[in-house]
Amino acid sequence: MPKTECSLLLDWRVRRLIINADDFGLTRGVNRAIVEAHEHGIVTSATLMANGPAFEDAAQRAKSNPRLSVGCHVVLVDGLPVLPRGKTPSLSDKKAHDGCFYDSLNRFVLRAVSGRFDADEIEAEATAQIRQLQAAGVSVFHFDTHKHTHMFPPVLRPLLRAARACGIPAVRNPFGPLYVSTLAKRPSLWKRYGAIAILAPLGRTFQRSVADAGLLTPDGTVGIVATGALDAGLFEGIVDGLPEGTWELVCHPGYIDADLGNIRTRLRESRAIELQILTSSEAREILARNEVQLISYRDLV
Repeated sequence: MPKTECSLLLDWRVRRLIINADDFGLTRGVNRAIVEAHEHGIVTSATLMANGPAFEDAAQRAKSNPRLSVGCHVVLVDGLPVLPRGKTPSLSDKKAHDGCFYDSLNRFVLRAVSGRFDADEIEAEATAQIRQLQAAGVSVFHFDTHKHTHMFPPVLRPLLRAARACGIPAVRNPFGPLYVSTLAKRPSLWKRYGAIAILAPLGRTFQRSVADAGLLTPDGTVGIVATGALDAGLFEGIVDGLPEGTWELVCHPGYIDADLGNIRTRLRESRAIELQILTSSEAREILARNEVQLISYRDLV
């Protein structure tokens, strides 16, 4: 397995894990859960949505919890752009009257790989989202994307330019091991496993692009296949099978409340389950047994 830039700075023989909570800013209940999973659990980082309905609440919580490393959760699918209406025509769904992004990941991917997005618009929108966090007084240590849209080179390249312009030193590596033995017990996840396996060859292009841009990235991400299905057993299997190096576990803790009920998301009950796992003594015991060191993106950079 090739070493990433970050592994040149860290001991390759040690297993390190960044546990990052996505969707910071989605709702107040999600914000509260992320902070609890950090203060009383194992979450070390979170990525904040500039266009999230609870952005101001999340920004305040981030500043009140300086040990929580915060990144920008760049949103290019679902929701409204941060830039004024009319500034992102190629990214906006023509059928939507409010200038929203495309709400279908499949449609987004088809447009991305067919070259129908304007790279300058992607760069400008990502820059606006990152700058909004920074203007709110939030220190931004990395970025990732909603639904991992930066897997695709036409999306990744302008995002890297935006990150460099904004002084962002690191990016999530959305590729990683797929845990076939663990998934054998969860046949419902095989469809998602297959989709991610098909995209795995893009990982080499990702590594080269990030290195050329001068950013840092972990060796990969674990747990994407288990999104929405993570339970104690899958968590234990992921940690038990964690390779040497520096990895990121993606999670989505949250409280189920009226605000979440009004949000277009498939992740509802699963958020409460993840919060319980992330704040449990069993999770810490599993990490300790496997001698996995928890770090954050701030530690990485």
